[in-house]
Amino acid sequence: MGEYFARAAALDEAFHMHTYGRKPVMFVRGEGMRLYDDDGREYLDFLAGIGVVNLGHAHPAVTAAVCEQQARLVHVSNLFQVEHRAELAELLVELAGGGRKVFFANSGAEANEGAIKLARRWGRREHGEGCFRVISAQRSFHGRTLATLAATGQPSKQEAFEPLPTGFAHVPLNDLAAMDAALDASVCAVLLEPVQGEAGVYPLDRAYIQAVRELCTSRGILLMFDEVQTGFWRTGPVFAHHAFGVNADVITLAKSLANGLPAGAVLATDEVASAFKPGDHGSTFGGGPVVCAAALATIGALQDEHLGENATRTGAYLCESLTALGTRTGEITQVRGAGLMVGVQLARPVAGAIGVLALENGFILNSIGDSILRLLPPLVCTTAEADALLASLETMLEAV
Repeated sequence: MGEYFARAAALDEAFHMHTYGRKPVMFVRGEGMRLYDDDGREYLDFLAGIGVVNLGHAHPAVTAAVCEQQARLVHVSNLFQVEHRAELAELLVELAGGGRKVFFANSGAEANEGAIKLARRWGRREHGEGCFRVISAQRSFHGRTLATLAATGQPSKQEAFEPLPTGFAHVPLNDLAAMDAALDASVCAVLLEPVQGEAGVYPLDRAYIQAVRELCTSRGILLMFDEVQTGFWRTGPVFAHHAFGVNADVITLAKSLANGLPAGAVLATDEVASAFKPGDHGSTFGGGPVVCAAALATIGALQDEHLGENATRTGAYLCESLTALGTRTGEITQVRGAGLMVGVQLARPVAGAIGVLALENGFILNSIGDSILRLLPPLVCTTAEADALLASLETMLEAV
C-alpha cells in the first residue's frame, strides 16, 4: 500500500460515514477488463463496479463524448430541452420494442422509486384509491430509499429502518401459487428482477414469468421488471426479460446505462406513462446533457462491438468451465445465471476468504454471504481472461 492510499484511508476513516466495508486497495486507472491501483499493480475485474461498466473501463467512445459535452455545457435543469436527452429516450424506447415513454433519474433506486410512484398513480386512476400495493419476491433487491427498501425482500436490510412504508408484500421466487394468492384487488403492480443479482444470482423460470404475465394481464395489474443489473446485454439480450418472450408494462434501468456515470431510467408503456401529470415526479440532475451523451456513446459501442453476443458466448464458456471445476474438485455445488451474470455456489462457507485471496492474486470478485461468489465482468471479457480466473480460483479453493 502506497503513501497516497494510506492518507486517503485515514481521511476516509475520519470523515466518511461508515456505511461501506472497504477493501484495502485504491484503483486509479482502468482499461477494458483491467484496473490498476495506486502502486501500479494490475487486476482483472470480474465485478465491473457491480455490473456497471459493461463496456469496460475508460472506453474511448464514452470518454470522448463526456469530454466534448463537459467542455460545452454540464447542466441547465429539466425546465428546458436538454441536449441528447430526446435522442437517448428514442433509442431506449426502440430497444424496448416501441410504444413507451421514458423518465430519467440518477440511479437504480431512483428508477424503482419512480416506477413505484407511477404504479400507484396508475392503480388509483384505473381501480380506485384502494389499489396501491406492490408485490415483489423474497430475496429481491430494489434499492435503499425507504420505498425501495420496503419493496426489497430481505428482512435483514429492513429491520434497522422500521417502520417502513406500507403497501408491499413478498412471495417466494418462482412459486406461481404464492403469486396467484397474493394478487388481490389491492395490488397495482408486480415488481421482479429477471435474475436476482444482489441475492446471489437466481434467475426467474421461463414458465413462471409467462404465467405471471398472464395473471397480471387478466387482473389488470402492472408487470414491472427491475433491469437495473440485468440490462444492456448483461445476460445476452438487450434486456434480460426479452429471453422470456414476455412484455413488461414498466422497465427500470440504471447501472450500465452510462458506463459509470450516474444514470437511471423508467420506461413505461404510453398508456401507463400517461398516469403521470406535470409536477407528479421530477429530478434535478436526471437526464442531464453529460450523462445522456455518455449513455448514447455507451449503447452505440455495446451494439457496434456485439457485446451481447460476447456475453452469451463467454458466459456459457465460464459457466461450463465452473461446472466442470466443481465436478472435478467437489468445491462448487451449483452455477447459476445468464450471460456474464454468474453465481457460484460453493460447497464450503469460504466465499469471504476467496474474495480476500482473489484480491491478493490480482482478481476482483464479489462474495455474497459465506458461500456464494458473484461474477459480473465487463462484457468485453474473453475466454482467455475467464481461463485466468478459473486457474487461480482452483488454486484459491485448495488454499482455503
